[in-house]
Amino acid sequence: MLLNGFSVFHVVLSLIGIGSGVVVIYGLIKAKILAGWTKLFLATTAATSITGFFFPFSGCTPALALGVLSLIVLLIASLALYRHLLLGAWRRTYAITAVIAVYFNVFVLVVRLFRRVPALNALAPTQSEPPFQIAQLAVLLLFAAIGIRAAIARPQLGLVP
Repeated sequence: MLLNGFSVFHVVLSLIGIGSGVVVIYGLIKAKILAGWTKLFLATTAATSITGFFFPFSGCTPALALGVLSLIVLLIASLALYRHLLLGAWRRTYAITAVIAVYFNVFVLVVRLFRRVPALNALAPTQSEPPFQIAQLAVLLLFAAIGIRAAIARPQLGLVP
């Protein structure tokens, strides 16, 4: 019962991280840094990765590796934003790492959907079938295009509240 509640908490954090991340990325494409949304995105996405380490597991799993990678990306994004104030190449670094962090969460969302939604699970029960691979490839290509767009947007000075 406790594990179920913790799982719900973890999923809610993840969905808030994805939703706020989409808003942050939209702001980046429009060359704006939305301060409140950015704080929410960074906090909930980091919390999602951190809470993932508290689930029972044995050995190193792909989920744990992705959690570590996500925290590294979020650390770089936070340093670019708060330490280096998005000056020079740090703006592009922030844009790229923010998009990667959202991509990681959406990647996991697709995995979870294929495991939990019966219609999707029937299409790819082992997640090695073409429907799963096509879905993940589509997500990757979408985020690559968004990342490029966010990275080349002309910056405006200052954070937008």
